[in-house]
Amino acid sequence: MSKPILAIVGRPNVGKSTLFNRLIGEKRAIVEDVPGVTRDRIYAETEWNGKEFAVIDTGGIEVRTDDTILSQMRDQAVTAMDMADVILFMTDGKEGLTTADREVADLLRRTGKEVILVVNKVDAPSKAYEIILDFYELGFGEPVPISAANMTNIGDLLDRIVDGFPDDFYGGSDDSINIAVIGKPNVGKSSLVNALTKQNRVIVSPIAGTTRDTIDTPFTYKDREYTLIDTAGLRKKSKVYDSIERFSVVRAIAAIERCDVCVLMIDAAEGLTEQDKKIAGYAHEAGKGLLIVVNKWDLIEKETNTMRDYERKIKAELLFASYAPVVFTSVLNKVRIFDIIDKCSSIADARSIRITTGKLNSIIEDAVMMRQPPSDKGRRLKIYYAAQIGTKPPLFSFSINDRELMHFSYARYLENKIREAFNFEGTSIKFVWSEKRGERR
Repeated sequence: MSKPILAIVGRPNVGKSTLFNRLIGEKRAIVEDVPGVTRDRIYAETEWNGKEFAVIDTGGIEVRTDDTILSQMRDQAVTAMDMADVILFMTDGKEGLTTADREVADLLRRTGKEVILVVNKVDAPSKAYEIILDFYELGFGEPVPISAANMTNIGDLLDRIVDGFPDDFYGGSDDSINIAVIGKPNVGKSSLVNALTKQNRVIVSPIAGTTRDTIDTPFTYKDREYTLIDTAGLRKKSKVYDSIERFSVVRAIAAIERCDVCVLMIDAAEGLTEQDKKIAGYAHEAGKGLLIVVNKWDLIEKETNTMRDYERKIKAELLFASYAPVVFTSVLNKVRIFDIIDKCSSIADARSIRITTGKLNSIIEDAVMMRQPPSDKGRRLKIYYAAQIGTKPPLFSFSINDRELMHFSYARYLENKIREAFNFEGTSIKFVWSEKRGERR
């Protein structure tokens, strides 16, 4: 399911990064008591009362500036506003309402988005009304007084945030399949989107990094609706030179979060690189479907088993996602490009498979008979029963006697047995281990 996005914006040094860290529950953004410390977009996920959402921290907005870095920070914040479903506009209660706040408010009014006005650094709740009174002038309704540093009123703020997200994020369904085309720069992602949709929807250039934003392109194939999400190429961190490219990485990761299936494109001549593995890891950890597309296959000299050997090598190097099928293509020559969509369709269906408890436990019982569970110091792992408790990706709960006895290798063995019995090609499957009360000793 797609996650809604919250963008935290405001002028410099009002406490945006401190609040970001509070919302996500970890210290990820750099916090210093000087303006302009946060130069890049930071993206993370969190949840409140069971509702998951993404948060983007932004650099301080200087509306009137000729400084190159400050201008880029402003432009990125504006882009974050465009991405967001809800915008959290932070101000400083100690400094009071400023001209800079009014200028940021003017930008926010043009977005047409849901805006929550937050007055930070209200350390004395008894004085909250007096402090926030001037901020009503901005026209965003009742301001929320908080102290991000002291965690004051954060729960009420979170209630306002999740209430502001559109209802369709937390209910309803969409039969359309969202496909994120991901990979390093210049592997043919934009060319694939253009070829599949038969239009020059996105700019194609031999210059790496042409695509800066994610671009959504809806189309229909075999009476099924799809949306192709073309993403900026993900470079190694050491090669992400400017802040605009860093923001492209944030947008690509956000695209992965809102898709059903990720198409990881790699260059046939280069093979699977460390960066490709890292990008595949983003998709795997997010629980998305994954398809490996080897592009520029026409440039490879072939022998009898070239394709088979190439695929085996990919599987061996991508063990954590060996479930991902591989398609060999030449986007330039339009070879097997619609095989990609057929595979994405079957992967999306696999993510929705639901297995009855009876069938699942029959498979588990057979697996345990064929290979005894691990033991430690005379105590053996016992699996009492299993049940599927979720889809997209398929999620299975196992009732066992001791989590510490469930070795990684045995969990992988059980996963393989489930995959052999059911068609889970292209999707990760997740396990949770629940100890039966009173059984650990």
